[in-house]
Amino acid sequence: MRSTLAPETPRSVYIHVPFCRHRCGYCNFTLVAGRDDLVDSFLDALAIELQQHGQTTEVDTIYLGGGTPTHLNVRHLRRLFALLSKWFSLAKDGEWSCEANPLDCVDEKLALLRECGVNRISIGGQSFDDRKLSLLERDHRGIDLDSAITASLEYFESVSLDLIFAAPGETLDSWQKDLRSGMSSGVTHLSTYGMTVEKGSAFYGRLSKAQFAEVDEEIQLAMYLSTIDQLTEAGWDHYEISSFAKNGRRCRHNEVYWTGRSWLAFGPGAARFVDGWRSVNHRSTTQYIRLLQKGCSPTVELEQLSREQCLREKFVFGLRRLEGVDLTWLSQNWGSDVEQKFQPALDEFIERGWLSRSDSRISLTRSGLVISDSLWPRFLGESSLP
Repeated sequence: MRSTLAPETPRSVYIHVPFCRHRCGYCNFTLVAGRDDLVDSFLDALAIELQQHGQTTEVDTIYLGGGTPTHLNVRHLRRLFALLSKWFSLAKDGEWSCEANPLDCVDEKLALLRECGVNRISIGGQSFDDRKLSLLERDHRGIDLDSAITASLEYFESVSLDLIFAAPGETLDSWQKDLRSGMSSGVTHLSTYGMTVEKGSAFYGRLSKAQFAEVDEEIQLAMYLSTIDQLTEAGWDHYEISSFAKNGRRCRHNEVYWTGRSWLAFGPGAARFVDGWRSVNHRSTTQYIRLLQKGCSPTVELEQLSREQCLREKFVFGLRRLEGVDLTWLSQNWGSDVEQKFQPALDEFIERGWLSRSDSRISLTRSGLVISDSLWPRFLGESSLP
């Protein structure tokens, strides 16, 4: 079937490395914990999948996510990078990100990452507070996170840190203390996420049994708004709903997703988007390995988006960026006036103060930021607000 979009050569690639030391209580990601016996088989399978792709490509961004890529030992990391360098070359000014666990940020691994081309590291710290880290079932403590950031800054100019707010029992004061620690740590990028309890996580079962309570919505809102205020007042660039950068250190790879460009992806559960086609690999690491050992494709979901679906998703993902979406550019990109595609929701949300309009540019307002997830279904044509 012919694609609904003009061909676009992907300039970004995501690699999913599904291994962790253990699974945290809030996590429902595609990963296996305590199964290091599978690493060699995974790398064998990844080599086959890359061979199936069969094209050496220059890319602008590479992102190693997981799981925890840095959980791999030095031998396995070298093998992983050898595989990737065979099929992908990073453009001269490209961005190569790697997610890391604080306990893995030791000189031997950090030096290896830099040697192999990584120039941006993203540390999944979540908190500096030992009580909160214990509740989240993290395997590090605040002092470990301090050490990880200090060590990473010795090797990389771009260091990102993930922090979670609204952990059970957390107060606004304790979150603000955590945030201040992150701001003063020297990192160049902060991603701040309100804790959500997703189906498939250990916390989901505990919540259903009333073993703990989620933080009150008003307190969660105060935490999010105070995050925006503290960071922007300190000169951080709030460029996406949950993302803040210093000194032009935005995550270029994530902006590929938010601007609706194509990307490649490999590994268990990896999702790619190329020429209007969205495809997703099997989420099970063992099944992913088995499929590739048999010479089969690991892809288990394949969907061709219509031209209108692509347009709607491009608009919604673009609105995640604080800069918003230029309707004139979107119309030129698609060859016709697109504004009517988003009516009457567009006018309604502007009237309610959730969106703002400046000439042809549409962006979220402060009040729209805090309810953005509830706006998307209307623009995607899925449902109406109550």
